[in-house]
Amino acid sequence: MQIHAIPAFQDNYLWVLAVDGAAAVVDPGDAAPVERFLEDRGLRLAAILATHHHADHIGGVPALARRWKCPVFGPAHDGVDGLSQRLVEGDRITVPGLGVAFDVLDVPGHTAGHIAYVRRDPDPVVFCGDTLFACGCGRLFEGTPAQMSSSLGKLARLAGATRVYCAHEYTLANIRFAEAVEPGNRALADRKARDTEKRARGVPTVPSSIAEELATNPFLRCSEPAVIAAAERRAGHALPGPVEVFATIREWKNTF
Repeated sequence: MQIHAIPAFQDNYLWVLAVDGAAAVVDPGDAAPVERFLEDRGLRLAAILATHHHADHIGGVPALARRWKCPVFGPAHDGVDGLSQRLVEGDRITVPGLGVAFDVLDVPGHTAGHIAYVRRDPDPVVFCGDTLFACGCGRLFEGTPAQMSSSLGKLARLAGATRVYCAHEYTLANIRFAEAVEPGNRALADRKARDTEKRARGVPTVPSSIAEELATNPFLRCSEPAVIAAAERRAGHALPGPVEVFATIREWKNTF
């Protein structure tokens, strides 16, 4: 399976999976760049996968589904119209035409019914939409800190080698915030150097990996002493646990 990034809008990535001339697209917020990519590569669209209902993730779904008459997979409880199969945690799908299997995780927080698609082997990947970002996480538009903390915990428990395909190029801004939380994190400094060089060359910083996120992403490090201390300084008082630490640094990030 080959995975290709299609840049869209200001900072979105639409992900195309390709196997032997067949393709699937994850979170196609805009149909036009997907159609151009398919034509340029001689690919036929066999399936559409959606993670949540925001327009920059599903805006192109109706046109693509009409044009290619392909099935649309998506979250059962997130208000996405026109689905061929409505998915919840525990479901397992095999993408038509590609023969690639994904397990579904419920990862609410950014939206109420957000899902992620996980391929566990032989080459583990996760398409996580706007739940987990490279060195960050999504805003809590519909969910609670406890929900998002739990969702991130599910993703954090995936194999360290799992490649993380999020939907936005937010990495350098997220790293700047992570530095404010954990200025002494050497792995974070190394990541900043690598990802800054990538962006200078116009190369995506995505995918990252679960192992890299565990080492550098403050939202996955809410039990680490340095992150707890930073959150408590921000809050001005002691915090009882990781969920409260997460809530504090998420609110901090909102105004950073």
